[in-house]
Amino acid sequence: MKASYLCGLIGAGIQLSRSPALHEREADAQGLRYVYKLFDLDQLGVGVEVLPELLTAAKRMGFAGLNITYPCKRVIIPLLDGLSEDARALNAVNTVVIRNGRLTGHNTDWSGFAEGFRRGLPDASLERVVRLGAGGAGAAVAHAALKLGARELTVFDIDPAKSAALAANLGVKAGNDLAAAMAAADGLIHCTPTGMAKTPGMPLDAALLRARHWVAEIVYFPMETELLRVARAKGCRTLDGGGMAVFQAVGAFRLFTGIEPDAERMMRHFLSMDAR
Repeated sequence: MKASYLCGLIGAGIQLSRSPALHEREADAQGLRYVYKLFDLDQLGVGVEVLPELLTAAKRMGFAGLNITYPCKRVIIPLLDGLSEDARALNAVNTVVIRNGRLTGHNTDWSGFAEGFRRGLPDASLERVVRLGAGGAGAAVAHAALKLGARELTVFDIDPAKSAALAANLGVKAGNDLAAAMAAADGLIHCTPTGMAKTPGMPLDAALLRARHWVAEIVYFPMETELLRVARAKGCRTLDGGGMAVFQAVGAFRLFTGIEPDAERMMRHFLSMDAR
């Protein structure tokens, strides 16, 4: 008899998420019975106040785990029974494992970005890195950059208080002069919503990009953002957001099932979807 898993994703505005197909197709290839459900707060017409109710329901219905996205990654923490070391360090959870009635929070966002970066920009210099955006998956990506070996990481955000708070938490710099920082930087990591299908555009003045820069993006809808298109035209090496999307799912699948997924196959599944 096939092993059976019930999993899901809690967040707002998640109808276009590729997680269900990514998880279910890998499970099919592994010979598992696997159902992945969406709990879209927007569609349900509710807010984060229903998280306790959703978690109780997941436990009672026999869920193996849940992925967590905006706006729940921090709000959910007090509702959990335990945290992994990474989730505690980042104060953010994107994966909850349910075992024997206990809820344990993990963070596979940072490892997902790190693995995508290692594969996509394997020899990129990390002496000086500029990070745009201090919200969302920001802390995880900054943590990943430091784990990858970034020597100097400077964070910018339209809200200076946000960049200051993230910088203080991670022991990096909060920037106030983007032009000067880009002039000295080896590369740029973009972590704002600008460039997504709903919020098109550029997150910085294109004139600040130089051919020597590498540019890494976490947006994957669309896969080619205006930032990546402009950067490539200037001769920059680029990394789209697909790697982070896939490898955070690889980590979550492993946690939910205890089974090692085929990362290359999951990447092929992801690329076969219409991500544009």
